[in-house]
Amino acid sequence: MILLSHPTANQNVRQTALALAEADLLAEFWTCVSWHRGGLLDRSLGGFGGLRNELRRRSFPDELAPFLRSHAWREWGRQLAGQLGWSRLTSEESSLFSVDAVYSSLDRRVARRLTTPAAIGAVYAYDAGALASFREARRHGLKCIYEHPIIYWRLVRQLQREEAELHPEWASTLGALADSDEKLARKDEELALADVIITPSTFSKESLALAPGIQAPVRVIPYGANSLGQKREPNDQRMRLRVLFVGSLTQAKGLGYLLEAVARLAGEIDFTLIGRRVSATVPAPAVLDPYRWIPSLPHDELLQEMSRHDVLVLPSLHEGFGLVMSEAMSQGLVVITTPHTGGRDLIVDGVDGFLVPIRSADAIEEKLALLGRDRDRLAAMQEAAQRKAASLTWENYRQAIVHMAREVMEKEPIT
Repeated sequence: MILLSHPTANQNVRQTALALAEADLLAEFWTCVSWHRGGLLDRSLGGFGGLRNELRRRSFPDELAPFLRSHAWREWGRQLAGQLGWSRLTSEESSLFSVDAVYSSLDRRVARRLTTPAAIGAVYAYDAGALASFREARRHGLKCIYEHPIIYWRLVRQLQREEAELHPEWASTLGALADSDEKLARKDEELALADVIITPSTFSKESLALAPGIQAPVRVIPYGANSLGQKREPNDQRMRLRVLFVGSLTQAKGLGYLLEAVARLAGEIDFTLIGRRVSATVPAPAVLDPYRWIPSLPHDELLQEMSRHDVLVLPSLHEGFGLVMSEAMSQGLVVITTPHTGGRDLIVDGVDGFLVPIRSADAIEEKLALLGRDRDRLAAMQEAAQRKAASLTWENYRQAIVHMAREVMEKEPIT
């Protein structure tokens, strides 16, 4: 049986949990907050829509209820500090309620659980939240399954340093530049302790070539897509192109280049951003004011919002796999992204999406202008995007996870 651990449990983590549960391989699923949507506390937060939206992202299907274990106090502190504007409690790596503190706190709690690991044969954990668990697992002879959903930190640091030199005004949003040497050493030790490493994209796997001391095999298991939205109606040429960005408001997502392209197309497109700020001042409020900005949405509402748009643009400098890409394609959006997002594994350039170079507002503008002018091309690409999403099922993902887990647990021969 496998103990699964992740602090925030986003969509791919939930699918992993469901896969292991369906295959009778899940012993326990550790996370920080397990929220009951529609419950008394949920209803009482009616006046705090942003907080409630964030917490609703932490609700789980009933099938996982028997396996859920919570370790919540630091995550509650992080959410409360964010609502009250107490940034000193969250902003630094060493802050009491920082993301790093949340990850480390859950990792240590799981490690304590593993001091008596009866019925557990493996630990499945994620980047930056696995070290204490893996060390304890090794002491008991347990297997260590490590998911690396991002890009290896040495390449991330290289790209962010270059970006800070090119656009110093965005440097405050480039969080990896502040990572301590101790944090990065912990990441390398996590990789070295793993028995198998899971990545979601070819680009993520390629980045691990820069990591020293990896002995484990690296498997690429791409994420799935949601069930398809309704078939698109033909886009009226008289309507402006509806463009969407989903992600944190940071230059690591290439946001500055997208905003530059959007500004050039003022009057020709409608633009919506969905995502949280990582800086109180960048981008400046005046930069965002002309557009529609939503800080956070529950997953079902995000899909509804996607269905109201034509194009998703994700021009990230580095991304293990932009899950919003497959989600957007499932709702019939054309995705414009870079080769640094997993887009190479997902998109046939010019058929069901576009791949553009990183750091190119010109390329983004060109593709948006093309789709705005040629609505027949837009409709054909939207239809192709939905067909592609139909082949990227979460069921296939779950099957691949189970097959990998059984190999690691030696429950079936490697094929």
